[in-house]
Amino acid sequence: MVRGKVEMKRIENATSRQVTFSKRRNGVLKKAYELSVLCDAQVALIIFSQKGRLYEFSSSNMQRIIQRYMEYTKEERTASNIDDVVRMQHLKKETAFMARQIELLENSQRKLLGHNLGPCSMEELHEIENCLERSLKNITTRKSQLFKNEIERLQAKEKVLLMENVELRQKFALMRTRNAENYEQQLSLSTQSSEVETELFIGPPSNKKL
Repeated sequence: MVRGKVEMKRIENATSRQVTFSKRRNGVLKKAYELSVLCDAQVALIIFSQKGRLYEFSSSNMQRIIQRYMEYTKEERTASNIDDVVRMQHLKKETAFMARQIELLENSQRKLLGHNLGPCSMEELHEIENCLERSLKNITTRKSQLFKNEIERLQAKEKVLLMENVELRQKFALMRTRNAENYEQQLSLSTQSSEVETELFIGPPSNKKL
């Protein structure tokens, strides 16, 4: 069964806190001693209680272990400082290089716009001219491509409109045919009705010819 993580917090009761400190302190000192004996390790442990009382354990001379620790951390700090210096120098070089590249690009842009051409030599002016010609060629090519795409789009739209026009003409012709047929049928019915023989008799019903 996996138990949830128990949150550690300060023991509020002073008596319980002192009892726990004594038990845990003795346990930590015992573990430090066992580690030094079993693993032949140099172990130094320093504990200050809440009231400032010192408890310590050392597998050998405490001062020597502390001195060794200070020398080791000094070497680590020195190596870290050297790495930081090298890193900062590298960043400064990259920053200077990027600033120079930006300056060159800005100067080139101003020259392409026709500014600051006074100090330019014939070779530089010729290079600027070639660059402008290449740019103009690229712009013209892109413009032609856009025109071509627009023409193809309009042609496709025209094709769709023509098809819709044909369909509308067919529907209109069919409608006219149906209207003509309906008109002929109505005309035929009207003619048949007018051809029915009717006679008008004047006088008494007895004079009606049979």
